[in-house]
Amino acid sequence: MSETSMLELLLWVVLPYVMLAVFVLGHIWRFRYDRFGWTSRSSQIYESKLLAIGSPLFHYGIIGIFFGHVVGLGIPKSWTRAVGVSDHVYHLMAATIGLAAAVACVGGLLILIYRRRTNTRVFGATTAGDKLMYLFLAATILFGVLATVVETAFGTYDYREGVSVWFRNFWTLRPDAALMSSAPLFFQLHVLSALLLFGIWPFTRLVHVFAAPVGYLTRPYIVYRSKDPRKEAERRGWEKVKF
Repeated sequence: MSETSMLELLLWVVLPYVMLAVFVLGHIWRFRYDRFGWTSRSSQIYESKLLAIGSPLFHYGIIGIFFGHVVGLGIPKSWTRAVGVSDHVYHLMAATIGLAAAVACVGGLLILIYRRRTNTRVFGATTAGDKLMYLFLAATILFGVLATVVETAFGTYDYREGVSVWFRNFWTLRPDAALMSSAPLFFQLHVLSALLLFGIWPFTRLVHVFAAPVGYLTRPYIVYRSKDPRKEAERRGWEKVKF
């Protein structure tokens, strides 16, 4: 096996499974030994105006990007064709909806980074792990946008026949390193930065993604009732004094 082939094997077969193991086991470790640290460590108390703008933009944008990746990576091209969605329509939808999500995500992230860097109190509450997390998060998003714009919108590369196939084969334990090694540079950098981001994920504030209060959507309303002083039982030790 040549050196290049060994490098491809390490990058596109070994590294992804190592990062997946770290991602899963890291969350288990964090939940068992640092449950009280399982939080986003909100800095709203230090500054709220920029946070109220940047945080919703970033989170709604990243949710849109997530679902775009689910469709683009998880659903084969033959399936979308089978339901009547042509390749042209698919790329048009991906370009418009994806661009809107990317603009929101990048805009929100820039606001959050600016806020964290320029506000003294917020920056003082920023740890080394936060800085590393922002670095990998920004790199992953940047390379993803460049890959979409340069290689897909204005290029000829079809990631649904390369990166997407590698991704689906990864989950069936049959990853083809050649599919990734032949992908354009920005796609390779996007995937590599995402893998490293998943590797540090369990040890950063990103764990709060798995602590979203989903139960609030289905739990019953809390009904507040005023007390009836006639039915309120007297507490022992506080008997009324009669004169």
